[in-house]
Amino acid sequence: MAEIAVTSSQLEFTFDEIMTEDAYDEPLIAGGVRCHGGYTNGEYVSPRGAVRRPAIGNWQTRLAQAGEPLIAVPEKYVPPNYPSYPQAKFLLQEGIVEPVTRSLTIISIVEGFGARIREVEVPDFASEIEESVEGTALAHLTNGLFEAHARDEAGHRDQGGHKQMWEAARDVGLDKPEIPNDVLLRLMSGPGRGERKRLFPALSETMEGMITMMANVLIIETFAEGTFDWAQELLGDPEISADAERAAHIVNCVARDEVPHVDYLTVALSELRSRTLRSADGKQAFTGAEVIDTIFRQQLRGMATQRPRQNRERMREEIRGCIDDTKRASAIARTFEDLDTGWTFPHTDDEELDILLQPA
Repeated sequence: MAEIAVTSSQLEFTFDEIMTEDAYDEPLIAGGVRCHGGYTNGEYVSPRGAVRRPAIGNWQTRLAQAGEPLIAVPEKYVPPNYPSYPQAKFLLQEGIVEPVTRSLTIISIVEGFGARIREVEVPDFASEIEESVEGTALAHLTNGLFEAHARDEAGHRDQGGHKQMWEAARDVGLDKPEIPNDVLLRLMSGPGRGERKRLFPALSETMEGMITMMANVLIIETFAEGTFDWAQELLGDPEISADAERAAHIVNCVARDEVPHVDYLTVALSELRSRTLRSADGKQAFTGAEVIDTIFRQQLRGMATQRPRQNRERMREEIRGCIDDTKRASAIARTFEDLDTGWTFPHTDDEELDILLQPA
């Protein structure tokens, strides 16, 4: 594959350039499936990165040169993975495999849903943003960035993506466990989000919807870093994993693939934050910082408080549900909960969340 040289000053790229692959020595095979990415000199290299990686770096450099910061999720707002590594290991050592299998399977299903980012509708930037977006990540959302993200998550054509890679890591580490037949049903029947309340009704629904979706995905991707650490530690534990080295490696490959997702979403939202947004009727103006920060804070609070609570309730129910012996179920549940270090969101409902703004 011919290499495409990306200069440090280049800011415009075609769709095909964003999709450009590195020249791999060998492919990644996970669970018997040819997955995206591959190996160069023995090191795993993520897919569609030959141009995407330096392009994101160039857009970030441009922000830095303009003195604009990057929006990010403060570490104090990131809840720990549940169940924790000690909790999950305890369950597996007790022969209670189903709850861990279900958790890993849900991760793979959610990864597959990630392909929906290609369906995000992008507004008419020329009429809804006062400043130009030429040479920005924003201008490339529908020109490769969303599509590359979608392919990374769900795979593309004959290549598997993160959905298949998580399934492979689960099957390698847990020795092809029986998959609970109610996984998808439980996932789909979880608490609904209800109708989303517009925070900036003067903006077009398309603009607010795009910002909300991007903020949501960025927060999920940031939280996922803890999930990767958890899965690598758990599936990489030779005391409980059928093939610790291989299972942990597959998860590590997924973790590497997620880096450009966090990076381009961070850059694009930060670019929008530094601009002026126009209302749908063109009569009002909003600073991007006001809009982005407000939406980001709401999404962050909701996801950092509701999801941990829902996960705990679901896991406790599952543990008791898969043990017939009531006395043993109570003992297992008690020990499991004793291993929970707990976590509390650091702000009350009436406090404004800090949005960590890092130098670009």
